[in-house]
Amino acid sequence: MISLKDVKLAQVRLRGVAFRTPLIPWSGEGSDRQLYFKPESLQPVGAFKLRGAYNKIASLSGAERRRGVIAFSSGNHAQGVAYAARALGVRAVIVMPEAAPQVKRARTEALGAQIDLVSGGGEEQWRARAETLADEHGYVMVSPFNDETVIAGQATVGLEILEDLPEVGAVLAPVGGGGLLSGVAAAIKLSRPDVRVIGVEPELANDAQASFRSGQIVELPLDQTRRTIADGMRATRLGDIPFVHIRAFADDILAVSEGEIREATRRLALGARLIAEPSG
Repeated sequence: MISLKDVKLAQVRLRGVAFRTPLIPWSGEGSDRQLYFKPESLQPVGAFKLRGAYNKIASLSGAERRRGVIAFSSGNHAQGVAYAARALGVRAVIVMPEAAPQVKRARTEALGAQIDLVSGGGEEQWRARAETLADEHGYVMVSPFNDETVIAGQATVGLEILEDLPEVGAVLAPVGGGGLLSGVAAAIKLSRPDVRVIGVEPELANDAQASFRSGQIVELPLDQTRRTIADGMRATRLGDIPFVHIRAFADDILAVSEGEIREATRRLALGARLIAEPSG
């Protein structure tokens, strides 16, 4: 598992690369508690994924960087890897489904990555294609979540929360494959065990909740998870490495309805003036 030292090293690597996003206070409708949002949508690629991708690629040896990197993603991780690779002068290949949002595909290409499109299938098929290309060409795989160095990069979100809001009592983080939640939970619990850390995911993709409560990884059918509006959280199962961290450090995982996701997106836009995708 990652250590606090790993997270602090990632924080050093990310200085001047990932934006230290602010905590924005907001008194929500019907809430008697002070809420704060940490808008990772303000990152150069519009998502927290840059943190883990950059930390991973920056940690590679010179020989590994010369081989190039490969990743599989339908959007945000693709952009994170492409951005980080360009910044570090490393070739990047992204395996992406044909059904990926056109805007995310265009942004990934604009960042200089080569895209390898896959027709149909789910994450397992995308991963298999990426692994095949990695074997054929020697690329280094940059997993979206199932990698401790990637998780340590995402964990810097949690470290920043503790530094900017020492009085924090609870932190909620979205969970898809588990990279963000596992990192945030580890960073916070290793520093402040008294702070509660809770994951949140769609009811239509509540594999993490089921896994957390049963004590073993639960996989959902793709036909179910792809129905959620939160397209960044359609993973059918947690990664093995995130699952270990989540079991060790998270307090609970909650699932929300599609209606609640839409309402939260609306409130963010109208109340907090934050434009966020449904995944958070």
